[in-house]
Amino acid sequence: MTRAYDVAVVGATGLVGAELLGLLHARRFPVGRLRLLASARSAGKLLRCGEREEAVVELSPQALEGAELVFISATDAISREYGPLPARWGGVAIDDSGVWRMQPEVPLVVPEVNAEDVEGHRGLLAIPNCSTTPVVMCLAPLHRKVGIRRVVAATYQSVSGTGRAAAEELLSQSRAVLAGRPAEPVVYPHPIAFNLFPEIGSFQPDGYTSEEWKLVRETRKILHADGLAIAATCVRVPVLVGHSAAVHVELAAPLEPEEARRLLGATPGVVVVDDPARHAYPHPRLAAGQDPIFVGRVRKDLSHPNGLVFWVVLDNLRKGAALDALQIAEELVRRGKL
Repeated sequence: MTRAYDVAVVGATGLVGAELLGLLHARRFPVGRLRLLASARSAGKLLRCGEREEAVVELSPQALEGAELVFISATDAISREYGPLPARWGGVAIDDSGVWRMQPEVPLVVPEVNAEDVEGHRGLLAIPNCSTTPVVMCLAPLHRKVGIRRVVAATYQSVSGTGRAAAEELLSQSRAVLAGRPAEPVVYPHPIAFNLFPEIGSFQPDGYTSEEWKLVRETRKILHADGLAIAATCVRVPVLVGHSAAVHVELAAPLEPEEARRLLGATPGVVVVDDPARHAYPHPRLAAGQDPIFVGRVRKDLSHPNGLVFWVVLDNLRKGAALDALQIAEELVRRGKL
């Protein structure tokens, strides 16, 4: 019988934290003690995890000490300070920030793709950026089958990827625009209601954004394909939940769309929705609240004999963050690494 674990959730009051608490209960993860940690302004707030109700405690090293499993979904500064701490007392941290992902000693894991990488952890593991996960989950079976030479991806990312304030800004701006009032941006550099813009993260000297470089570097690390050619454009769109991506892949050998659909459909965590004649294809409303990623519009790339194109969508708060972190924890338990 699996024993219960001392579990801490750092950032418990955030969007991802709320999703994680629901998943801990729904997936029956063996939680013994549950510590809900956040900033001082949230201390004392009561949160539910299934039938349990726990009070939020202000985050501090003392409040975290001794926890066996720590989920961190907060700021980069919090991840940088608290991510290494659990290893000191034999615990494990699973972090969803960009702070640790590209550190060589930190496994970056999507369990359906590279679960074996958890074996080498030193008390700290990372999940990828929420726009990387759906792309890499679709690339992996194609890469195993015939090999991939080049990837060009354009992502269309919802405001919940930025956080609660951005989601509230989309709703308030939408109401303002519909009422004939100006939409005043606070979280973003431009109004997001009825708009979109190709700026996520910070612009780098080469003209790409930090978000675009995350997709490049994280995909290479997860697939163990350091030389893989990848280019990306990341776009913020006025959607509350759900990241989408249009992906063009140059393969090492031709692969028919029918075979690609078969491979994708046989991949754990991937659901193929691809019947254009019936207007059946993935979209954010379909993915919201769902565990799998959804892929469709699989077709030949007209510009290359070895090319394929597909469209993929996921719930960025769920599989893009909370679920992936919990699946890593489940993998650690299964392998006796927690």
